[in-house]
Amino acid sequence: MKKLLYTSFIAVALGASACTVADVQRTMDGVLAGTNGALTQNEVAAGLKQALEVGISNGAGQASQTNGYFGNPLIKIPFPEDVQRVENTLRQVGLGSQVDKFILTLNRGAEDAAKSAVPIFVSAIKQMTIQDAWAILRGEKDAATNFLKRTTSQQLYTAFNPIMVQSLEKTNATRYYTDIVNQYNKIPMVQKVNPDLDDYATQKAIDGLFKLVAQEELKIRENPWARTTELLRKVFAQQNQS
Repeated sequence: MKKLLYTSFIAVALGASACTVADVQRTMDGVLAGTNGALTQNEVAAGLKQALEVGISNGAGQASQTNGYFGNPLIKIPFPEDVQRVENTLRQVGLGSQVDKFILTLNRGAEDAAKSAVPIFVSAIKQMTIQDAWAILRGEKDAATNFLKRTTSQQLYTAFNPIMVQSLEKTNATRYYTDIVNQYNKIPMVQKVNPDLDDYATQKAIDGLFKLVAQEELKIRENPWARTTELLRKVFAQQNQS
């Protein structure tokens, strides 16, 4: 693993700029300095919490930008699946532009709400124990994200839902959806629908944030250059050597 880590450093360094072998070696020496000693339990816990905070900040930052959801196929929120027939029928009767407008405003609502996600997630991270941290360090590549998802999803939903509702109102997504459903319900012989848009949008927005956090966790685990603090470098260099 140490050899693999060394090779990856050289590849990234040479790809980023015209470095000499000596430059690369100095980079390696600097990053790996201090990692030979055994990590304390507190260092592991602090390192994992740092990793999650970095991932959450980066992920929420991406999501909160214009087109952070709408322009990202990985997390773009589609028309609610349980009423997919509404979208299909409305497109067939020439109301596709209204459907498209709703999907855009729905994702704009998620982008707006994502701005408030970081402190909610960070508060949840503080509950992580030292035993949790060790298990995550030795776990799968998305172990930290899965831990956070498993232990905080309900709390996150409770805190995030009112923010999402406000954002949907702010972007007119709720009004557009109400108009769409009302028009659909006027079509003869269709099964009437009245889904909970707020619940759907909140859950999809949270799912999208977790996907971005998982991407950031993977970067930190696999790419030494994504480890932006000395503690992260020490904790995850130790992981690579194990």
